[in-house]
Order: sequence, then C-alpha cells, then structure tokens
Amino acid sequence: MSDALSTDAVHLGLDLGTQSARAVAVDGTGRLLGAASRPLTGHRAGVRHEQDPESWWSALAAACREALTGTDPRRVRDLAVDATSGTVLLTDPAGVPLTPGLMYDDRRADAYTDRVNTLGAPVWDRLGYRAMQPSWALPKLLWLLDHTDLPAGARLLHQADLITWRLAGHQVPSDTGHALKTGYDLIAERWPEAELDALGVPAGLLPDVVRPGTVLGTVCAAAAEATGIPAGTLITAGTTDGCAAQIGAGALTPGAWNSVLGTTLVLKGASPHLVRDPGGVVYCHRGPGNTWLPGGASSSGAGVLARRFPGARPADLDALTARAAATGSTAVVYPLAGPGGERFPFRAKGAVPFTLGEPSGEAEEFHACLLGTALVERLCFDYLDHLGAPVAGPLTFTGGGARNRYWTQLRADVLGRCARLPEQTESALGMAVLAATASGATLQDAAGSMVRPGAEVRPDPDRTARLLPVYLDFVDALARRGWLPPAVAGHARGKARP
Repeated sequence: MSDALSTDAVHLGLDLGTQSARAVAVDGTGRLLGAASRPLTGHRAGVRHEQDPESWWSALAAACREALTGTDPRRVRDLAVDATSGTVLLTDPAGVPLTPGLMYDDRRADAYTDRVNTLGAPVWDRLGYRAMQPSWALPKLLWLLDHTDLPAGARLLHQADLITWRLAGHQVPSDTGHALKTGYDLIAERWPEAELDALGVPAGLLPDVVRPGTVLGTVCAAAAEATGIPAGTLITAGTTDGCAAQIGAGALTPGAWNSVLGTTLVLKGASPHLVRDPGGVVYCHRGPGNTWLPGGASSSGAGVLARRFPGARPADLDALTARAAATGSTAVVYPLAGPGGERFPFRAKGAVPFTLGEPSGEAEEFHACLLGTALVERLCFDYLDHLGAPVAGPLTFTGGGARNRYWTQLRADVLGRCARLPEQTESALGMAVLAATASGATLQDAAGSMVRPGAEVRPDPDRTARLLPVYLDFVDALARRGWLPPAVAGHARGKARP
C-alpha cells in the first residue's frame, strides 16, 4: 500500500456547492475523521443567480476548522477543492473580487451565446459539444467585460480558483475541469487564443491551466491561521463538483456512471473515447490516463421540491415520501428546478414544467415530482446511448436525493438496472481521493482504497414493466412540445420496446 493510502495519512476534500461549503478529512482507507459544512446563500432574480465570493472563503474556512478538530496536524498531507461548473467572477490583480460570482445556472449572457458559438465553432465542434450554452462561463465572461470597469492586471477566476489563491497566498493555475466552460481546448491543452481574441477577451485575463491532480503549491501561513489547515499542506488542482462526485463514487472505469441527484440532476461517466454531441448538451472532461469523462447537467432535479413545497422541513419531506409511496400514483410532473428552460437531456430555452395525469392532493403531487425526476434520468441515459457513449457499466447514485430510500428504489425501477449507494456520497470525498494523488497514489488506487461501495439497490422487474408506458407517455409529451428531437424520442421508444 502507498503511504498516502495508510491510516496515518489524512487527506482533505473541500466542496463548494450551491447551498453549502463542506470540508471532510479522511484517512487513506476512506475512514471519515471529520466533516463540517456551512451554509451559502445567493440572490436570484429572473435568469440571474449570484453569490458573494467572500462568503465562499469564510464558509470554507469555518468548515475546515471544525472538520480538523482533534486531528493531529502532522498527519494532514494534502487537499483539493471542487466547485460548481461555470461559476466565474472578475478580480483585481491581488485577487480581490470586483464582481459577484455569476453562478453555474445564471443565464444573463443569453444574448452573447450566438457570437461565442459563431466565432468559436471550429474549436467547440472539435471538442465534441458543438455549442456553448448561455449558462457557460465564456458567454458570462463577455457579459462581465461589458459591465465592469477593469483595472490593469484584472483576472478571471473560476469559483475554485479564488479558494486556491487564498490557500496558497498567490495566484495558482486553474484546472481543466473548471476551465472547460470558459473555452479551454482540452485536446490541444491550451486556451484558443485566436478565438478568444476575436471575442475581445483581453490577453492575460485568463489563468494558466493544469490537469486535475497537479500539485499547485502549499498552504501559506495566513491561510493556515484562517482555516486550521497546517501550513505546508500540499494544494492539489481539483475539478468541478460533478467530476468530484464521480471520483468519490469510484466511477472511473469505461462504462461506469455516477448520477448525482441534488438541486439538479448531473450524470458523469467514463469513456475510452471522446463523446461528441451534435445537440450540444453533453460535454467531456479529461479523465485519468487517456480516458474521457462525458456528462451533462439537467435543469431538472430535487429543486422542484423546494419550489412546489416551500418551507417543508426534512421531517415534512420524510412524511410526504411515506404518503407518496402509498398512493400508487403514476401522475408525472416534469421537474424543472428553476426558470430558463432545460439543458440536458435536451436543450430547450422555452421548456416549462407540466403535469401528466391528475394528481389528487399533496402526496400524489409529491410522488409525481419524484417520478418525473426518475423519468428524466432514464431519458438522460437513453440520450447518452444514442450518442454512442458506453452506458452499461456499474452505476452509482449520489447527492442529497440518494438519501431518500423510496426515491432511490423508484429511480432503479424506472431505469431497470442495479445501482450502488457509496457509504460517503459527496463531492468532498472525491476531492480527498484526488488530493491523495499528490502524495504518490494513482487515482484508480486511491479510489479503490478510499471509496466504500455501500449498499446495492435492485430494480423490481414487474414495476419496471408497469412504468415503461408512463415513460413512453412522458417522451411523447416532450416530443409533442417540440423540445425533444424526433431522433432522440425514437431512440428512447426503441429502448423501451425491445
């Protein structure tokens, strides 16, 4: 066993989500030694979604101090940071924020997207995602440039970049995961300078970029005092929250997939080849070795529950789940979590929630939301299969939605396939696994040692058969509205009617 994977070594994973900042400390066998989180709040107004970048640092610092309580500082070896994909801000040359953080689902840059996709078309086509979406970082950067007075030496930072800068005490490179939606060329491994210059992006604004797992530096004295992380701890380049969850689930072999059910649904898998999507909704990150990590982020997910059942406490949702499970209802709510349309498994700016059937009362409406999310998940896998991505490998469920046992079983039944629930189901663990590579372990070995596979969920074949007509009705409803392309709808129908 590598020394990095011993019980003596401690690895830190830091996660910036939409609603909280979290830190975990684990040893080289994956045993949890400490964990803590602090809430994050943002501001939403129409298509806009912002957060205060300073809150990211203060929340993570507090979470780190608590997570490391009782841990011998001499055992702490390394750390890595993940954050939401496509979240960006501008700073001055010292790293002081000039703008709010424009969050992953902020769509204010819609008017800039056509220009980005026209001038960058050769690069985006080669990278396999054809076109950028309004919520991606590069269109938002153009919006920021038009609405911000930039001082000399200003910087564009991704959400995680601000944290690694504070930890190191100086700017360090970004990682390919976060840089993808800003236009980084993952094949050539460089910024596409000609295209960015044509778009008016100033030279020197963008950070250097390295692959996840690259050692960026060490924790400085000031950061050590703020966070409780020992000075000199290795800082490892992280990745996006979706990729972090994938690493934390151990879904790294070709054909393996991790489905993260949080506010929105995110699917990430592993492929031996770059998966190209003419529809522009699936994109690939770099994986370990020569592998690729295809995936997509839906606008549907558990966020629909907060919208339809505002103020519900966890105990209320547990009670609703029990009542919903007893209904036997097959009504369906298309579970968009917010405004702005759909991003995956299809792209439709005009998509809005709808209901199939007539749910009677609160419990049936709640069940319709759970079932609708499961149907979207199945359609995501059918879309990936349509693109030629390998989808038949091991499947894991992570994210907050995976803690709902009934919902998890319902998802397995709709998919008609087994899934595992890793013991630790969070992106922060994935960052601890990635951090361990800084101390000498390979990513596969670290995942094999630190990820505990957990319980298996098996589908009920009879229920799968009963739910297939419901799925077909859902596919037809999306196709009738013009949101789901006919070829994709046909493929999904074929998969449901072997």
